[in-house]
Amino acid sequence: MKISITQLNALDQASFVSLLGGIYELSPWMAERTWQKRPFADREAVLQAFRATLASASEAEQLALIRAHPDLAGKAALRGELTVASSKEQASAGLDQCSAEELARFTELNAAYQQKFAFPFIMAVKHASRGQILQGFEQRIQQTTAEEFATALEQINCIASLRLTERVD
Repeated sequence: MKISITQLNALDQASFVSLLGGIYELSPWMAERTWQKRPFADREAVLQAFRATLASASEAEQLALIRAHPDLAGKAALRGELTVASSKEQASAGLDQCSAEELARFTELNAAYQQKFAFPFIMAVKHASRGQILQGFEQRIQQTTAEEFATALEQINCIASLRLTERVD
């Protein structure tokens, strides 16, 4: 269900968190904090408020948010343990239809990435192909931890923007 910005601004905190608590993966605290920044002029203002909430979070909170995300085409996906939003996003990129070779490559890259950075590879995959995702993996694994931490947060904001668009006009 999509709601208007007027309706969003009128929500109490519990309703706001119920509606938007999932736009940042398994991190309703983001919506709890962002609710306090109402009223919002439009959906872009909501997104900017969420971005500000993330920017003002501690590094430990940011890391926990990054770690709340599942591996792409990883074990949680294979076990059917993704959130509804993550499952739809991964399916839209065809990650639920990987060949054995692609799945092996994703498994290898997920492991190497986790070993290097100690958090999962995050990419807004909704409009990406499996090839683009694998290419992104291979390029980004070359970054420093600081660069990749910042990139992961930016990708999380991109994911949140896509999810917000599905919920708010």
